[in-house]
Amino acid sequence: MLPSVPNAAMVGRDADLALLRGMFERTTEGTPVAVLLEGEAGIGKSRLLREFGEEIKNRADVHVGWCLDLGSSRTPYGPLTGILRSLVALLGVEQTRQAVGVGAEALGMLLPELVDDPSDRAHTSPERLRDAIATLIEVAAERAPQVLIVEDVHWADDSTLAMLSFLLRTLSHGRILLVISCRTDDVRRGDAVSGFIGEASRARLLERVALKRLDAAAVRRLAEQLTGRAITDSALERMQERAEGVPFFIEEIACCSGRTLPDSLRDLLLGRFDRLSDDARRVVQVASGSERPLSHRLLSLLVDLSETRLDDALREAARSGILNVLDDGYRFRHALLREAVHGDLLPGERARLHRAYAEVLEEHCGGTGSGDAAALAFHWQLAKDDRRALTASVAAMRHAKARYAFGSAARFGEQALDLWPQVPDAAEAAGIERIPLLALLGSVLRNAGDGERALAVVNLALGEIDPQTVDPRTHVRLLRDKAQYLTNLGRPGPIELLNEALAVLDAGVDDDRLRATVLNYLGSRYMVAGHRQKAIDTAVRAQEFAERAGSENEISVAANIRGSSLVHLGDLIGGFDAYEIARVRAVDSNAELRYRVNFSDTLTLLGRYREAVQVAEEGFTRARSLGVERTSGSILTQNMMGPLLELGHIDRAEQLLARDLEKSTLRVFRLYSTMSQVRMLAWRGRSEEAAELLRALQPAFEETGQVERQIWYDSVVMRVAVAESRDDLASALAAILSMLDDDGPVLLHQRRLLLQAGWIIAGLRADGVDVAAAIDTIRDAWQGQPDQLTAGPWSTILDALLSPSVPALHQATSLADGDDVPVTFRAVTRLELARMLVADGDRAAAAVALAEASVIADELGHVQLQTAVGAFADAAGLRADAGTGVDAREADRLTSRERQVLALIAEGLSNRQIGERLYISVKTVSVHVSAVLRKLGVGTRTEAALAAQRHADVGDLVAR
Repeated sequence: MLPSVPNAAMVGRDADLALLRGMFERTTEGTPVAVLLEGEAGIGKSRLLREFGEEIKNRADVHVGWCLDLGSSRTPYGPLTGILRSLVALLGVEQTRQAVGVGAEALGMLLPELVDDPSDRAHTSPERLRDAIATLIEVAAERAPQVLIVEDVHWADDSTLAMLSFLLRTLSHGRILLVISCRTDDVRRGDAVSGFIGEASRARLLERVALKRLDAAAVRRLAEQLTGRAITDSALERMQERAEGVPFFIEEIACCSGRTLPDSLRDLLLGRFDRLSDDARRVVQVASGSERPLSHRLLSLLVDLSETRLDDALREAARSGILNVLDDGYRFRHALLREAVHGDLLPGERARLHRAYAEVLEEHCGGTGSGDAAALAFHWQLAKDDRRALTASVAAMRHAKARYAFGSAARFGEQALDLWPQVPDAAEAAGIERIPLLALLGSVLRNAGDGERALAVVNLALGEIDPQTVDPRTHVRLLRDKAQYLTNLGRPGPIELLNEALAVLDAGVDDDRLRATVLNYLGSRYMVAGHRQKAIDTAVRAQEFAERAGSENEISVAANIRGSSLVHLGDLIGGFDAYEIARVRAVDSNAELRYRVNFSDTLTLLGRYREAVQVAEEGFTRARSLGVERTSGSILTQNMMGPLLELGHIDRAEQLLARDLEKSTLRVFRLYSTMSQVRMLAWRGRSEEAAELLRALQPAFEETGQVERQIWYDSVVMRVAVAESRDDLASALAAILSMLDDDGPVLLHQRRLLLQAGWIIAGLRADGVDVAAAIDTIRDAWQGQPDQLTAGPWSTILDALLSPSVPALHQATSLADGDDVPVTFRAVTRLELARMLVADGDRAAAAVALAEASVIADELGHVQLQTAVGAFADAAGLRADAGTGVDAREADRLTSRERQVLALIAEGLSNRQIGERLYISVKTVSVHVSAVLRKLGVGTRTEAALAAQRHADVGDLVAR
């Protein structure tokens, strides 16, 4: 009998193993690490991971999941189900339920043992499933370091890739090491796996370790271990020529010792197989049809052998080094062996083998595993039975969709569409008509994040229907779906489609709930487009139909739309009353969170920043309790950034932004967060980065701004911020004046830009620019607002900046210190007051005002303000040399936060330690460190520390 591969020591992987050890040690300190272990087939990825797992098993919990070779019929969450089941076994069912809370119902979609009724989906959602998985891993990491190994990601399904991408971006703490192995020669440019690796690499979410081929010395050591004797130089040369340093091929060649080497790799791999007995060869051939480890029971059903003959055949296949014996079944020692054996079958043999698998699975294994639906689609397709393949593909699509594996569901749905023309009674076989299948597939694609293909599918469905004969409700839902897909892509057309849908309803459809839904969607489109009165009228109609249908949530949505629109029209009392109705009538979490998103946004636009943060934070807390903190909660995170920035809490805003940018979201939501990102970069004086980001996304803002007026205003905000950060006040003012010339709808967003114009005009006037015409234009625009919007401190401050006088600016300065004024105006009004005082000859009072402005600008870390204050101090000769612990030049240039960072650098703290000490992100620390080095004119942290140590009282800076 052919000898099996000896249990030789691993050769030539010391450096690679050391890298994995180092990553593991980093995770033990509480920082998650992810690594991609990549290399060609047979290079030794699995062997290295086995050695690594054995080495750390007494220090960590190791969980392994395998992706399966199912072609296009890949099992949803293939490797993750096994890993999750291993985690649950570790923690116990009860502790798992407690750990994930409401997410247990969602997790029960994959692990039925966690819930009493896995079919009950009342309290589940895709967001909850994702959050529950992340939470389970983090909770386990509190118990011990967790090592999660995902093998063969080149065979991963889309849903697994999406979940891995989510985990890479959201697992921000805990002793977690995620190791992903990938066969590089099976990754194709443009496929889903390539996209996942490329995106994760660009975002620096993965560290990549590429396994190289063994050198001649390592090949010799391995071959001599395998053969048990020394090999000659000529034998080594022949082995290198054939194996080319690939360990698996070296093993196969070594086991052919004493015989003539085969001419091809295929023949080499089949050498072991060819020397088996007839029974063993039959067993191995049957096993080659399985895409997963094969249970003994299933194998016995597929192989027509007595128990004794089957056991003998399996024992022979295992001893030959072809099959490995597992606790409950068998698998090939290496995927290359399975591929070689399966590829050696004749086409008819392969089709019959897969038919046998499908029939056995249908008869004996139905419902026993989450992958059965995908496996049936796989086997019936390879069995060349189009009808049964269609049936299985649709079932697999529904199965994947029910588990929120939308990427996998989309693949199965598209597979069903490909098979449809080949099956005469396709609708009967699939259990669904073609149009509903297209509608379902469009929804699945949309949820999978593929908006373009979702749009293509719904267009296909609309092109195939006959409006005169189709069920009007189906026609309405297709039009609504297309409007939704266009909205998600930020493209024009939704309003026209929704009006078309209403026309179909008006032609004789008696469905109050559907009508209320379409009207609410249309009202929301009018609202974001800036057509506020149309939005109100449509929402009123929606509420009438919702009341008749008894739909509390549709009533809440309609009131929400009215509330926002009324406030934009200046009716604050009516708007707030409508918002209260939206809050009270919200029954489900979607309506509730929608209320908090819109209400917090409205409060921000009104300048009620602390209330806005409170409402958004309450919404975020609610999202967390619902298990959707990392998904729906991210929208509320965006709504916190704006008011936090206006309140001067830029460090916290930057932390929220960093977390938000790590999440994958709809295009339109990414545009919202981009505006905040540009503002923060400009605030920090990083004008070129802000300008580059603006240039990159300007086309997207222009396209989406045609249908979402808020996005249009956001583009103005960004242009102003970038121009100001470059000290190009003329361009900043031009952008605002151009905004006022636009004949589109006027929204509340204009108010903050008009107030900003006062600051810009003050700066230009100080530079000697004639701003008379601009002053008249800005004042007219402000007075053109509804009366309820012109009262308050903003009006007084703006008037003082447009028509400055010492008394007016004293009053403006006092008002700027209040709660509902952007914090930057505390420095702006004092700077303008100092200018007026110098003009009046009161230099002492000017020096006081300017010193206060300087302190505020430093505290805020606002580079443009710091520059403007410093420039006027120099020009007016009012620069003060205060004793600060560093020389006067450095004190003027370093902000208070930068002084804190400098003091901690002097203590020898790392960026991470500084972040923990100051409760800011590592990324924010990095920005401060770079600014400190630049301003001190030094190149290293050591030089900065030495500069700090030259001043005995540098430590006092932290307390200032």
